[in-house]
Amino acid sequence: MRILLVEDDAMLGETLQSALEPQGYTVDWLTDGQQALHAISDQHFDLVILDLGLPRLDGMTVLQNVRNKGIQTPVLILTARDTIADRVKGLDTGADDYLLKPFDLAELNARLRALTRRAHGRANSQIVYGSLSLDPQSQQVFYQQQEVSLHRREFMVLHQLLEHVGKVVTRQQLEQSLYGWGEDIESNALEVHIHHLRKKLYPELIKTIRGVGYIIQEQQP
Repeated sequence: MRILLVEDDAMLGETLQSALEPQGYTVDWLTDGQQALHAISDQHFDLVILDLGLPRLDGMTVLQNVRNKGIQTPVLILTARDTIADRVKGLDTGADDYLLKPFDLAELNARLRALTRRAHGRANSQIVYGSLSLDPQSQQVFYQQQEVSLHRREFMVLHQLLEHVGKVVTRQQLEQSLYGWGEDIESNALEVHIHHLRKKLYPELIKTIRGVGYIIQEQQP
């Protein structure tokens, strides 16, 4: 899952980036509204965490422009603006959730999981596919009732593919979900993760669409 964090407080931004990445998120962090609007318009993110009091372009204006462009990426407003009027305006402008500072990281994580569930039409955080289940909260994977140990990026690849069962996920989308800006990507890194997943789970789970990406196909009734 790739998150765009838009927060101009350096200490809070660093804290959030460090706290969210072990939870299976790739976090790209920006500090002003103009950069955020450009990034959201130009690249794919699964979620956006958006402060309102931003330099160059206010967060509310960023949100309004994003929604006017038809971009439906879930947005969680994270701000110290605590009046009812601010909350109503944020939600009416197109935010999917609104969390006040100061906040607890456990609550933020729960809200992000809820946004992900809603975006994919699920009522439960746990994803079940046949004898395979993945729990984003505990970061655990079970196959045939046995826990399977996955490295962080293997888990992230599997999570992304299971969120899009029946749809091809391109190589670019997977790499963007795994690596933030400035991270070096080895040319065969994604293939290695896929190979390990097939070996640890079962070979037929992930199908390669040559020249495009990968897919977990819908289960036959």
